[in-house]
Amino acid sequence: MSVEKRFFGSSKNRDVYLFEIKNSSGASAQILTYGGALHRLVMPGRDGLLRDMVLGFDGLKGYEEDTSYHGRLVGRFANRIAGGLFTVNGETFQLSKNENHETCLHGGSEFSDAVWSAEAIGENVIRLAYKSPSGAEGFPGEMRAEAVYTLTEDNGLIIGYRAVCDQETPVSLTNHAYFNLNGTGGGDVLGHVLSINADSYTPTDEKSIPMGELRNVKGTAFDFTTPKAIGQDIADSDIQLVQCKGYDHNFCLSPRESGEPSACAYSPESGIVMDVYTDMPGVQLYTGNFLSGIKGKDGVPMDKHGGFCLETQFYPDTPNRPEFPPCTIKPGETFKSRTSFVFSVRNL
Repeated sequence: MSVEKRFFGSSKNRDVYLFEIKNSSGASAQILTYGGALHRLVMPGRDGLLRDMVLGFDGLKGYEEDTSYHGRLVGRFANRIAGGLFTVNGETFQLSKNENHETCLHGGSEFSDAVWSAEAIGENVIRLAYKSPSGAEGFPGEMRAEAVYTLTEDNGLIIGYRAVCDQETPVSLTNHAYFNLNGTGGGDVLGHVLSINADSYTPTDEKSIPMGELRNVKGTAFDFTTPKAIGQDIADSDIQLVQCKGYDHNFCLSPRESGEPSACAYSPESGIVMDVYTDMPGVQLYTGNFLSGIKGKDGVPMDKHGGFCLETQFYPDTPNRPEFPPCTIKPGETFKSRTSFVFSVRNL
């Protein structure tokens, strides 16, 4: 195992670095200090060839101009907060409304556009840190956040998150990688086979805000309890799919037995399997519905459904939904979460 650091560019008058971790099988992960982005995640396929599992850009400019959060860390609160408003201890906070001037999406993009500090803390571990000042994007208190990326010898990528704040505040941190298990230039992901260990999901209104209901997936296009192709029901007439132009929904993860993944994706083409493990209560399935052909790595256009996201998280709009699993930490308390993406190969 080894870690290599090299210069990637300059942003906001700060140098941006790339850290690369490699294991003995040839798998590797590249992490940028810009947005804490997972820039490349290279894994072997059924044919033994190495493939890059995540969409992104060759250079820094692509990330700076991107509005789709490719590979980046998002926070302080991942996903949406209705009207950019929430109340803590009787005090209401107005956040940035960066989605259609109505909704706070992914914390107003602060974390994903920041240049994080970073260091290697072992032969296979990178730790990133960022200090968010009090009032940033409207959130209360000064928050100190960390994300730790670990590449394992058995081709797993583990992301551990920590945050503390000096005021009571909601927090939900995640990574917004777009996966394509066929690799760069691998076409759309509609043929990928997906399972999600969730008996319910949170349906949304026309602004993609949960309506408070936990709707059973059984008998609907949202049932991934048995593996099926992502594209099997994506064109269903369910208004939930119509208004989002595909899947962009939070799945309420069911209790898992030890060693049981929260989700699993498989590419019949490459043979690559990705098992997802998390201690968070929800996961957002997003199927790249608004990717519009912007050129990514190697000049390959990133078209609609060219990647899928599995963003582990608290449910969207949780700060305004006391019936959802709580997401608030008190001053001095530590938010902790851990998500693992474990790769293997399935032979025909």
